[in-house]
Amino acid sequence: MIVLTGSIATGKSSVCRQLEDNGYAIIDADKIAKELIDAKVIEKLFGLNFIKDGRVDRKALGDLVFNNPTQRKKLNRYIHPLIREKIYQEAKKMEDKKARYVVDIPLYFESGHYDGSVVGVVYCPKKEQVKRLMLRESICEADAIKRVDSQIDIEEKKEKADFVIDNSKDSKNLEIQSKKFMEYLSENFKI
Repeated sequence: MIVLTGSIATGKSSVCRQLEDNGYAIIDADKIAKELIDAKVIEKLFGLNFIKDGRVDRKALGDLVFNNPTQRKKLNRYIHPLIREKIYQEAKKMEDKKARYVVDIPLYFESGHYDGSVVGVVYCPKKEQVKRLMLRESICEADAIKRVDSQIDIEEKKEKADFVIDNSKDSKNLEIQSKKFMEYLSENFKI
């Protein structure tokens, strides 16, 4: 299983788009999580304050779990096994079809329960992460820092990676870095 990870606002989605443009299927852990986290589950775990118009109030839930490590652990204990099971099901389908695929798992190192044959990390410095996150989510610097700090530090992830995709420059550089990752996969994993 080829894993792509990184941290919030490092550019994993941009790399995934480039992989898709080059024939890779993407199994997206975040999309799977959104499918699995329904209003009934969230109401049971956290109460009605996190339900709005019959749906999960993702902003309220995000505020809770990014500001309260105990509540984040509670959500992760519930959701991670379900996500993992679905990822392995989807990976098996891809392997049965002999398809090229990458699994996008933002919390790969945090969850610690996956077997990746190779792990690519999309990297940019923490300062850049915070800046991108503030812009993307329209949040203040303090909130952006809390969200970034809720994950393993990007420098640690970079050290654990089999391959680093450097996204600290412009989009053209990211395209070059993504192609190098695909070349690495082709040369080392015959895909």
